[in-house]
Amino acid sequence: MSNSVQIIPFTNLALAFIPVFVVAGILYKWTAEGSNTLYAVFRMLVQLLLIGYFLIFIFESDSGWVVMGVLVVMLCTSSWIALRTIKSHRLLLYKKAFYAITLGGGITLLLITQGVLDLNPWYSPRYLIPLAGMIFANAMNSVSLAAERLTAEMQRDVQYEKARNIAFRASLIPITNSLFAVGLVSLPGMMTGQILSGISPLIAVRYQIMVMCMVFASAGISSACFLKLLEPQYMIQPTEE
Repeated sequence: MSNSVQIIPFTNLALAFIPVFVVAGILYKWTAEGSNTLYAVFRMLVQLLLIGYFLIFIFESDSGWVVMGVLVVMLCTSSWIALRTIKSHRLLLYKKAFYAITLGGGITLLLITQGVLDLNPWYSPRYLIPLAGMIFANAMNSVSLAAERLTAEMQRDVQYEKARNIAFRASLIPITNSLFAVGLVSLPGMMTGQILSGISPLIAVRYQIMVMCMVFASAGISSACFLKLLEPQYMIQPTEE
């Protein structure tokens, strides 16, 4: 198999934005919120272009302290974004989201990098940072769904324990769907990237199994920890009309 990866010219890459603008147009027409989507797309573009250059620096630095600093930034940012849809008590919840994502994502990352992959050195940035990104992002989405659903249930005067259980199930819907669909409906990002780079599909499958396990575990543990941390004060209070 060829080991070369096709380089995408920027002019060709621009074509990928056409359906994005179509969706933004529909969203604006139906909800008048298309501007927020365009802002999100613009941020994505700028962030990815910047991180491309930043990753070159990180890979060349070969420093455990630099890698740890990046992980802390990822944790802080993901914890804040996870509560993007929550309007009240966000600062209080931020600490709980941070602890939950750190615990759920950190344990999973440690097991995968030091147990499954046995990285040498332990902070190998080419592995640690991309894997941490996948783990923290899925934990972030799970916590976000849990927080939003718990808020909605509490505003309906549902008992906390029942609301917690509903929120936990809801937080796992996207990743559970991914488990059902992988291999039949979708070939996930890591597996697709490895196949495109010329790696045998049989080897790529092993990595993808590892990835699916780690994202499911990090999402579930993080959302469970987040919901459990809310229990002592009994939750998010309903917002007053």
